[in-house]
Amino acid sequence: MGKIKMTPSEALVETLAAEGVEHIFGIVGSAFMDALDVFPDAGIRFISVAHEQAACHAADGLARVTGKPQACIAQNGPGAANFVSALTAAYWAHSPVVAIAPETGSMGIGTGGFQELDQMAMFEKQTVYQVRVNRPERMAELTRRCFYMAKTENGPTHLNIPRDYFYGVCEDEIYPTLIISRGIGSIDSLKEAAGLLVKAKYPVILSGGGVSQGNALEEVRALAEYLTAPVVNSYLHNDTFPATHQLSVGPIGYCGSKAAMRTIAKADVVIALGCRLGPFGTLPQYDMEYWPNNAKLIQVDADAKVLGLSKKVDVASCADVKEYTSELLEAIKGLIPDPTTDTDRLQDIAKEKKLWTDELEEWSSSTNKLMHPRRFLKELTTAMPEGSIVATDIGNNSSMINSYLKFNNIRQHIAALSWGNCGFAYGAAMGAKIGCPDAPVFAFQGDGAYGISGVAEVMTAVRENIPVIAIVANNHQWGAELKNQIDYYDNRFIGTDLRENPNFAELAEVMGAKGYRVEDYSDVQDVVREAVALGKPCVIDAVIQGGEEVLAEPFRKDALKKAHRLLPKYNHLNVN
Repeated sequence: MGKIKMTPSEALVETLAAEGVEHIFGIVGSAFMDALDVFPDAGIRFISVAHEQAACHAADGLARVTGKPQACIAQNGPGAANFVSALTAAYWAHSPVVAIAPETGSMGIGTGGFQELDQMAMFEKQTVYQVRVNRPERMAELTRRCFYMAKTENGPTHLNIPRDYFYGVCEDEIYPTLIISRGIGSIDSLKEAAGLLVKAKYPVILSGGGVSQGNALEEVRALAEYLTAPVVNSYLHNDTFPATHQLSVGPIGYCGSKAAMRTIAKADVVIALGCRLGPFGTLPQYDMEYWPNNAKLIQVDADAKVLGLSKKVDVASCADVKEYTSELLEAIKGLIPDPTTDTDRLQDIAKEKKLWTDELEEWSSSTNKLMHPRRFLKELTTAMPEGSIVATDIGNNSSMINSYLKFNNIRQHIAALSWGNCGFAYGAAMGAKIGCPDAPVFAFQGDGAYGISGVAEVMTAVRENIPVIAIVANNHQWGAELKNQIDYYDNRFIGTDLRENPNFAELAEVMGAKGYRVEDYSDVQDVVREAVALGKPCVIDAVIQGGEEVLAEPFRKDALKKAHRLLPKYNHLNVN
């Protein structure tokens, strides 16, 4: 349509609309009032949250379930600063979030004015691209660039706008950016990978987050079935292979599946698809050194920077995982046109899964009056309908649920991942619910993490009619840290006691949501099903056991040592 006259605010908002943005999350601020006024005319719904961190998490959640870049916006200075932690979560999740951060006026930069902050430096390390609008006439161009880079680099971008650049008159052309595929990568590397896999005695597929992001589930399923290869989910990506499939063995990593860990330990060839092989997700668990260091390793990822970064790799491909996996299967078919199903391997997989299922069932069989957390998790996940989306936070119970969450499709497990920031789940769940309004969406948090974000954002869900179901695993403690104090600090408990928690169900009712308080495991399934049927914001305050005997192993077993003190008690020292 060519260039037409418009204001920079209109150029910004029309570019957002051209990129498919229908919702934008934030808190109103004087810096972007002019753009805010244009949102409704462009068909963009502004969703006002209680804290900017939740706005960024909501954009992240919406991006993860839709696969499209999403946006959040904040007042300059303190508002933008509240994006930092949430944007880092999006960075480690390879989630295309565009953070729009107005800043102090162009003539005041560097003078120490009201709410001035060097926002470029603040976002530099946790974005794949950032730019400061240096002329109002470039508003549409640089906004487009942020969306293009978010899609191309699979990560968050930062658009920094001096607040006076929203005003004036410019000539701009509005059009959407292209989507560029990396294709199948090197043909030689692909053929080398095919050769390794057809010669393998026990090949294992590690299905990473890129399988979900790249819509590659069917291609991975076809490859696994052709090779009779067991499939392991990477850490906190339980939605990257169907849990009901006979080749699925579950997730590796903290509180994951022993079946998955014992299975991958047998591999002589591992192909990691859409996986950066993050170091925390491959650490020993359950006192088990499961990573097969002597196996040949094939790594495929859209980001060349992660290839061979944390593990020695034998074959690497920078590629689109969907296109690569499809082409890889064709190459394998050329080498073994008529494969025979490996019945021995199927029996071995079935045996490992049964051993783990039986062990997990035994762990989850408590009939104590006060719910054991594992019994609660069993009842909760049993009641979750097929197709549910679950956003999980960080912490002891939020990690323990990793053993219980089973999905049969992509974009259903929305986790805090390796940034590991408390307060992630509720905001992310709001974004996911907006993106998938027909799916039940749960935000699973411990009581500590829920206190950071969930309590306040229930008001947002009620006001904006976002029917998220919050599950609060309420054990009145910071469980992961309490476990560390038990194991490493001789039961010296400092800062881990949350005994004065309010009744979260009653608090939810005051804010206009539906609240449930559950103390008996036999009530859990009925309450969950009722909450799903209700179709409004709900909070399930699940009172569970705390203390040493019900906690999972230490969260950072790799980074802690038994306390050793050399000085006497500090109050006995004379330091005049």
